[in-house]
Amino acid sequence: MAMPSLDRRAFLEAAGLTGAFAAVPALLAPPAAADPADPPGTDAVAEALDRLSLDTMSGLAVFVMPGPDPYSRAQGTPRAEPGGVEARLPGFLVDMLNRFVPFPDQIAVPLLRALAQGAGGLRLPRPQDEPDAGVARLDRGLGLLLRNDATVPLAPVVALLLNLEAVRVDPGTLWGPFASPFSRLSYEGKAEVFRLLEGPDADLVALLDRHLPQPYHRSVSGLLRFLANGLLVLAALGGYSEWGVFDPETRRLTGRPAGWRASGYTPSADGWDEFKGYYQGRTEVPG
Repeated sequence: MAMPSLDRRAFLEAAGLTGAFAAVPALLAPPAAADPADPPGTDAVAEALDRLSLDTMSGLAVFVMPGPDPYSRAQGTPRAEPGGVEARLPGFLVDMLNRFVPFPDQIAVPLLRALAQGAGGLRLPRPQDEPDAGVARLDRGLGLLLRNDATVPLAPVVALLLNLEAVRVDPGTLWGPFASPFSRLSYEGKAEVFRLLEGPDADLVALLDRHLPQPYHRSVSGLLRFLANGLLVLAALGGYSEWGVFDPETRRLTGRPAGWRASGYTPSADGWDEFKGYYQGRTEVPG
């Protein structure tokens, strides 16, 4: 079985893929004896990408809304009041990115392919250990997913971008707790990642431009700025909303939202008198 090149292995490690894939048995299990080069199926690769996305979004959630959780402690900003993890913000971010963010159609697969094909040009830290069969199967499985043009939602692509930039900001994030390098960064390191994306990062823009097809060529800097700003806005919106305790079946809250507890917000059951009918009895507005 051919082992991935140093550049390919550096991408797999820096993007957080090797750690996430290790949690999916179908990826690291020995291949069938009849075909020792058999890669894992696209479903297994997609599952690993989903795991990586949720972990990366946990690191983003506490960047915007720190709390008493391990992710907040790792970035150096633990707080006593409820934060993004308690608000179920990671799940909100994944859901919004995959289903509702107004991003150009069919951009996720080209972006992921561009990263996978050219990330070696980002001067990522080189792996120190020898690759094993599991890493080779991981690489082949990802290639199979991209060759088949399978549906790739936006959250995994965003997670890969954040993790690649995290390793460039601090190569030490290749190792540590959590599955994603971005979640291992300090608070200041995460701020630097967003500075690079909004800059935008000239090396990342050049890499993606070389590999993206038309009509996306030469539009990468705008896409990165949109993503960077949108991620922070989405996180603030989700963290202080009722999403985490809203039951869509009953259309009622199942508890007090973490954002309400963190901000001290207490809704009035009957509403404020000032907001009933016309304000202060006014029935018209002078021209």
